[in-house]
Amino acid sequence: MEKQQKRWRAISLFAGAGGCSLGFKNAGVDIIAAFENAEPAINTYNMNFGPGQCRKVDLGICDFGELQKELGLYRGEIDLIIGGPPCQGFTTAGNRFWNDPRNKLIQNYAQALEIFYPRWFMMENVEGILTTAKGNYIVECIKKMIEIGYTVNLKKVYMQEYAVPQRRKRVIIVGNREGKDFNFPNPIEYASGCIYKNSSFTLKEAIKDLEMCDIPEIDHIRKKEDGIQLERMMALKQGQSMKDLPEYLQHESFKRRSSRRVCDGMPSEKRGGAPSGLKRLVYSEPSLTITSAALSEFVHPIQNRNLTLRECARIQTFPDSFKFCGTEAQKILQIGNAIPPVFAEIMAKQIKLCDSNLPGETIPSLKKFDVTKSSAMSPALKRTYAMLNELQAKEYEQTKMEG
Repeated sequence: MEKQQKRWRAISLFAGAGGCSLGFKNAGVDIIAAFENAEPAINTYNMNFGPGQCRKVDLGICDFGELQKELGLYRGEIDLIIGGPPCQGFTTAGNRFWNDPRNKLIQNYAQALEIFYPRWFMMENVEGILTTAKGNYIVECIKKMIEIGYTVNLKKVYMQEYAVPQRRKRVIIVGNREGKDFNFPNPIEYASGCIYKNSSFTLKEAIKDLEMCDIPEIDHIRKKEDGIQLERMMALKQGQSMKDLPEYLQHESFKRRSSRRVCDGMPSEKRGGAPSGLKRLVYSEPSLTITSAALSEFVHPIQNRNLTLRECARIQTFPDSFKFCGTEAQKILQIGNAIPPVFAEIMAKQIKLCDSNLPGETIPSLKKFDVTKSSAMSPALKRTYAMLNELQAKEYEQTKMEG
């Protein structure tokens, strides 16, 4: 009973505006320190959580030993580290991975785990981390977590299954240093249909009440369009994008990129991404993923305008009471980068629930992993799956030998 009533304490790294912190706080976890490098995000965090709660620290060069001393903590004292380093998209593999200065963010994240040595950690990242550097990035990360002393679980999560009204895929890694078994929470509702559009967590449910009027104090200001941009919006039906428009309405950059894709077969990362442009969202489905481009790309389902900041924040499950600091561009960047608070709360409750499990007898290892819910995998993802499978098998054999 005493253990159940104990207040959990956590440190948030790469805290951003505080979406993850909000979810964990709502689940009864005390965030005793938060660290972030972007000034507007720090201002947002401290406006919502209290002055001085988030400190400006460059997590690529900081000394976590010094931070530990400043916080007056000893190794193993805190319950959780939450948040994850952005995947840089370039790296070397094998023995050079942890000496490559380009991998400084993940190096320092590993240093934080070693020095603070929390009982649990939760790391979030974009799904691209699974195939970065031909799968070596994620494999080297997990190897290091195991080496530090953690039993690791990995899953690609489809957040529309957890009450988030958008088709947002993210990779979540949960580790425990006591060998306790962890199971990812069961979906509240399994998404189905083509690219998992069928869900009761819809865009309409999230933003319909914001159709009729502006509310400036919560960053809900509907912008009026005119000229060719209004023409484009008027021509788009729900679910349609720039490619569905007549050629004369297509943006010049869209036409150039489309032509290059057809004519030269250049890889998308060298083309600046696949052609996209405007997209009119569908009210009866979860939204497309909210990113920093949402204000310029996403058209309201039934009005000829882009989404507002507050509509994007709603789709990310931030309450209207949560305010954002900075310019419009800085605010949408914070919103797009955030871990949805509703999902973070579900994860926090699941970690606390699994903490009641008895410690296992196995050595630190990759316990479980799930890289897709699709029946098919791309060649790149198949390679990563095989590498993770091999890593898991090696750890299992080592456990048997030592047992």
